[in-house]
Amino acid sequence: MPVLRRDTLSSSSDRTSRLQQEKQMLMEEVKAQKELVWILHKALEASQLEKRTCAEFLAEKGEQERLELLRHRERQAADLRGRLEEAKTEAEATRTSLAQRDAQLAELQETIRMLTEKNNAKQEVIIKLSDQVTACMSDPRLFVSTSGGLNSQTFRQLQQEIENLKDDIEAYKTQNKFLNSEIYQLTKLWRNSSEQEKSLMVKCAYLEASNCQVESRYLGVLRQLQEIKSLDPVQRGAVQKMIEVALKGELKSVIKLSVARDHDEYGFKIIPDYEVEDMKLLAKIQALEIRSHNLLHQEGVEHPLLSRWAQYLAGRSDDDLCPSPELKSLVRAGVPQEYRQRVWRWVVRARTRTIRESHPQRYQQLCEKSRTSPHPASRQIQLDLHRTLTTNQRFSSPSSPALQQLRCVLLAFSWQNPAIGYCQGLNRLAAIALLVLQSEEDAFWCLVAVVETIMPQDYYTKNLVASQADQRVLKDFLAEKLPRLAAHFEDHSVDVSLITFNWFLVVFVESLPSDILLPLWDAFLYEGTKVIFRYALALFKYKEDDILKIHDSVEIYQYLRFFTKTISDGRRLTSIAFNDMNPFPGRLLRNRRVLHLERLQGELRELEEQQKEFVTESAVRKDKELDTMVSEDDEEL
Repeated sequence: MPVLRRDTLSSSSDRTSRLQQEKQMLMEEVKAQKELVWILHKALEASQLEKRTCAEFLAEKGEQERLELLRHRERQAADLRGRLEEAKTEAEATRTSLAQRDAQLAELQETIRMLTEKNNAKQEVIIKLSDQVTACMSDPRLFVSTSGGLNSQTFRQLQQEIENLKDDIEAYKTQNKFLNSEIYQLTKLWRNSSEQEKSLMVKCAYLEASNCQVESRYLGVLRQLQEIKSLDPVQRGAVQKMIEVALKGELKSVIKLSVARDHDEYGFKIIPDYEVEDMKLLAKIQALEIRSHNLLHQEGVEHPLLSRWAQYLAGRSDDDLCPSPELKSLVRAGVPQEYRQRVWRWVVRARTRTIRESHPQRYQQLCEKSRTSPHPASRQIQLDLHRTLTTNQRFSSPSSPALQQLRCVLLAFSWQNPAIGYCQGLNRLAAIALLVLQSEEDAFWCLVAVVETIMPQDYYTKNLVASQADQRVLKDFLAEKLPRLAAHFEDHSVDVSLITFNWFLVVFVESLPSDILLPLWDAFLYEGTKVIFRYALALFKYKEDDILKIHDSVEIYQYLRFFTKTISDGRRLTSIAFNDMNPFPGRLLRNRRVLHLERLQGELRELEEQQKEFVTESAVRKDKELDTMVSEDDEEL
């Protein structure tokens, strides 16, 4: 028990000592914290004092601006330090580059020094060799010793040959100067003679044109005298004799064309044949007018136009051609024969691109189909083949290859568009395409382009409803553009659609001379159907005064049937079509077509209803008559 107490006492004394130590440590820590608090308090008082001082300082006038200025200066200083660093970097790079340049310069200088030394060495060698050559030329023996084997005789021969060659050179120089002088004189004479020949040809052309104009006027006077009904028989006989003499062609040198020029490049007759004497006289007048007009304008118009087309098409492929105001202007002026095939092919491909891309072998497939299963329209096509362009050289013979090509094109189209099959007039459209494009397939696609993309829908169907609507639109335009002529037709009960319907259906084929027809087709394929309206109105405008002089409806119809073939000035007609007929907006044409088409379709529906009513009434009437007859028979029985 005493031992346990002793241990307890020792442990309690240890705990007391530890507690005292901890107390001492805590007292020291508290003292340190008090000192820290006092230091912080003093720092707070100092900062508050400084804050009050700064506030009082900033409250003074101008101190705020000075502070902002100092801040701005600090920013500038920082910016300048940045720039200085960049300048130091750039300077270091420049020093490096300069060191490289110095090294390159040293290399170049060394190269120059070496080249200079080589050059000097070469110069010394050249001087030595020159001295040796001079010595050899002056002393042949030295030359023999240096050449190591040539004797003096060989050297003299060589020297003589050199002298001879020098003499030949001088002779050739003299001869060359003489020949150059001769060539120059001959060239000058040739140019003068060419200019004189050209001026003489122009004078001859004008004289020939004037001669043609004089004879044309003479024949025109004879025609007017022939139409005068008040002449006595003697005078009429004298006029008739003068006409016969004129028709025999006393001035053959003026109007007689060579055999090769009886037809133009496309096979059309230049001078049309007329069986009636009046028409023969008219044909000769027309030929004279066309020839004089061509002579006067050939140099002034055709050559510049050909140059313009050549310049436009130079460097362009067919894929590069695209619609533009420049191309439109060129097409309206007419496509030269040299470029017509290319331009037509491009226009046709542009209008049929979608169909051709989806069916690349379409024409061959249709030709095969027409051979295996002929279309019902094939019989009508065969009948119309020999009625196609009968005056054209390439279609005049029954065995002509052009007729067989035309047959293939029309049969293929009959399956391309079974709804139309074949319509009279399509043969002429395809024939013109064949003459220009010289390819069956291209002619087929040209026919597709005209019928399916250029002309309105239902233009070549059985009822020709769209064609009839266009005739009404033409009458509207005729009343607006040529009111005097429209009133003249109305006063004499002349229906121009009896003449113009065929113009529109075949686009003037066989109605106009070829030199006017083909430029019309150039513009038609490029611009569309408004060209047909423009030219139809232009034709009436061209001959308006002559038509107004006729006051008999029968004579008006007779004149309208052939007057288009008497047009001689194609450029004037084109100018009337594209200048005098303006404005001619396409929107107006479309609106008029829609209006008249709706009216015409309404009239057709009424006509069909009337026909049905008539059929019904006829059937009822027949039934009544039959009943009456039966009742009468019963009575007799």
